[in-house]
Amino acid sequence: MKLTAQMARIDGATNNVGNAISFNQTQDGYLQKIGDALNRMSELAVLAQDITKSTGDRALYDQEFQTLDRYISDVATKDFNGVSLFNGNSLSVTVDSEANLYQMSGVDLGNATYAALTADSIATLSGPANATQSLSDVKSAINQLAADRASLGAHIETLTMYSDQLGTLKNNLSSANSRIMDVDVAQESTQYAKYSILVQTGTAMLSQANALPQSALKLLQ
Repeated sequence: MKLTAQMARIDGATNNVGNAISFNQTQDGYLQKIGDALNRMSELAVLAQDITKSTGDRALYDQEFQTLDRYISDVATKDFNGVSLFNGNSLSVTVDSEANLYQMSGVDLGNATYAALTADSIATLSGPANATQSLSDVKSAINQLAADRASLGAHIETLTMYSDQLGTLKNNLSSANSRIMDVDVAQESTQYAKYSILVQTGTAMLSQANALPQSALKLLQ
């Protein structure tokens, strides 16, 4: 009974770990697209510094730059089954039948590094919000994104190992439980054959014993 209960808890932990892996993979999928957006924003910040570009040209570059920044801000609001993906909160995942926890660090798209992009503009080459400062902020955001994705990759690999470990443990416990609870088919088949032969032999001997008086009676007749 203890083994059966433990296997049920392992099933629960396996589901939890699997969902946590899906959570991290969803985060990484969004961050990959944010990486594409930041790459384009850095390109636009450099293009805006072309001395042959007019103010109107820079305004057009800035329009795309601001659109991409709003995309990043929108991704920051996404959730997974009602749980925020990017609020920066750490999450604890049960990784075994005793409910021991693995701590996953959160990803915060609202932190200062990403938030700095909101105030940036590449419409001008001078002033507090300019193309040069914007490029510096975008590069900082790219570095932060690389660190966040590296952290997610570590979580996914670790949780995958926990999942494999739970699967191996479940198989071993199932084998142990089977030795206790299940019938040994080979042994029971041997016993069945043995008793079947004994029954058939006994029946034959009883039949012969019943036939002897009848033979003696015929001799008397």
